[in-house]
Amino acid sequence: MLLSGICWSVVYIELIHSGLKYKTYGMPLFALGLNFAWEVIYSIDELILGAASLQGWVNLVWATLDAIIVYTYFKYGQKYYTDEVQKYFIPFSILVFITCFAMQFAFYFQFDTVTASQYSAFAQNAAMSIMFLVMLFQRKDTEGQTILMAVAKWIGTFVPTILGGFLESINIYIIIMGGICFVFDALYTIFLKKKKIKNRSSEYI
Repeated sequence: MLLSGICWSVVYIELIHSGLKYKTYGMPLFALGLNFAWEVIYSIDELILGAASLQGWVNLVWATLDAIIVYTYFKYGQKYYTDEVQKYFIPFSILVFITCFAMQFAFYFQFDTVTASQYSAFAQNAAMSIMFLVMLFQRKDTEGQTILMAVAKWIGTFVPTILGGFLESINIYIIIMGGICFVFDALYTIFLKKKKIKNRSSEYI
């Protein structure tokens, strides 16, 4: 859990640093919304409604870092929309964040806290892994995304998969969702490296 926490912190810090440096945002919108909603909800659950556990404080740190990534999205994200829909950027983005909170609350109120946090986390991570790869293919450059971030994200999700899917108990849900994350995180890392090499090569042509 410590290794996973460190890796995800590296992911957030890299996204913030690269986002501010290149005036972009590095996390796909829906992934950002689901991630931020999860961290806010389970920070409040642990620190205010619960026993103020260490995980609650970690969630709060993550939520704070994610809030900065949210800032980079609203600051620099509009340029990635076509001219026809740029005027809807703010209302559409707000709707997405509201939707993401609603989806996370659906897990929270349907299951007990531990199950809700685990199941929603792995569901959003699987979706996030896919969305990162899609974003990489759609963008012309790799600004806002780094190999360190990609590897840290890969390890940060793989470790909890081993812990929750095999070591604590055999959990088929976590194994399947974690397996999806593993495959797409691997593909994302490989294609990101290839695209960075290609972009570097084109600079010297």
